[in-house]
Amino acid sequence: MISRATRSGATAAATLCLLAAAGNAGAAPLDAGRIDYVAIGDSAAAGPLLPDQDMSAPGCLRSHLNYPAVVAAELGATLTDVSCSSARTANITNTPQRTFSGTATPQLDALNRDTDLVTVTIGANDFNLFTTALSCANPLPQPTGSSCRDKFNAGGRNQQRDQIAGWAPTWGAMLDQVRERAPYAEIAVVGYGTYLRPGGCPAQQPIWSQDADYLQSVMTDANAAMEAEATRRGIRFVDITQATSGHDICAAPGQAAYTGLVPTEPAVPLHPTVFGMQAIGAQVAEQLR
Repeated sequence: MISRATRSGATAAATLCLLAAAGNAGAAPLDAGRIDYVAIGDSAAAGPLLPDQDMSAPGCLRSHLNYPAVVAAELGATLTDVSCSSARTANITNTPQRTFSGTATPQLDALNRDTDLVTVTIGANDFNLFTTALSCANPLPQPTGSSCRDKFNAGGRNQQRDQIAGWAPTWGAMLDQVRERAPYAEIAVVGYGTYLRPGGCPAQQPIWSQDADYLQSVMTDANAAMEAEATRRGIRFVDITQATSGHDICAAPGQAAYTGLVPTEPAVPLHPTVFGMQAIGAQVAEQLR
C-alpha cells in the first residue's frame, strides 16, 4: 500500500520495524485499526441467500457473512461493502445497477483518497458464466441430451475463451479507475475458485464429466485474464483455487465451498457457501498480511 504523506514519523518508524521483523521488502503492511476497506464486486463477493443478509441493500443480496466481512474481521478493518449480486464491470465504473428493490449507484463511488484497501471480484456476469453453467446441466446420463463443451467449441473455436479475451481490456480499464479513485490503497483482485473437481461428480450433480472440466476451464481462463491485467498494473491477484480445491460442489455439505446446481445448503447454485466465504476470506487476509 502507498503510505499517505500525512502519516506521522512514529508510524513510519513502526512500519519499518514491522517490515524488518517480517523480512518483507514489498509494500508497507496495513496498519491494524486504521484500515478503511471497500469491497466491490458481484455475487461471488456479495453472498446471495447466505444467512444474515444485509437489509440496508436488499436488492444486492449481500450477506454479512461474505468473504469481505471475513477479511475485515481478520485485519481489524472498517468495511464498506458495496458488492452486489448480478453486477457487471460497467456497474463498478459508471453504470447504476438495477436491482429488484431499486438502483445501486456505481460501486466506485464508495472509493476515495482515504481508502486503504480495496478487494475486487467481478467479471463472471460479463461473460455470462451462470447462463453457461445452466446450459451444461444434463439431468439424464449420456448419451441423452447434448454436451455444452461441444456446443461452445463448435467450429473449432472456444467461444467462452474468446469472450473472456475480448472482455479483459475493459476489465483492466476498470482497475485503472479503481486506482485513480483510491490512489493510496492496496488493491487486491480476488479470482474465482475451484467449482468442479476433474471429471465432476455426475452421480451427484447433473453435469457430464467433460462438461464439468469445460466449466472449470472457463474459470481458469477468466482467472488467467484477470491475473494478467492486474499484474500489468502492479496490482495483487489473489488465487483462491487452492483454498477451495477439494471443497467444490461435489464435496459433502458443510465442507463444500460452493453449492451445486442441486443445492445442498443455503446459497444460490454455483455460489460460495458460508464455509467457502470463510476459506476465501482467510486466504485473502493471509496474503494481505
